[in-house]
Amino acid sequence: MPIKWSAVKVSEAMDEVEQQVLLADQFIAEAKAKAGAAKRISNLPQYMEQRLNRLIDQLERMEYIKGAITRVREDIPDGAIEAERESLRLGSQQSLI
Repeated sequence: MPIKWSAVKVSEAMDEVEQQVLLADQFIAEAKAKAGAAKRISNLPQYMEQRLNRLIDQLERMEYIKGAITRVREDIPDGAIEAERESLRLGSQQSLI
């Protein structure tokens, strides 16, 4: 059964989202490293260490974003992208029936 939405457009959108996430990945990794360094500051009170731990935890959520992109791709029905591309390649045809 054909889908009514564009699997190709969804796939292309996820490619674009993934590219942006990959660009951000380097900056997020650097931010985690700097927050980790801040945790090692001498005589840091426990409440500040807890705040920094929370910050690092939030920065590590980038992996959840990558997983969400993967799940969107997995939810595109098998063969839908190929079928849509083939349909676009052949162009629209009027039914003779």
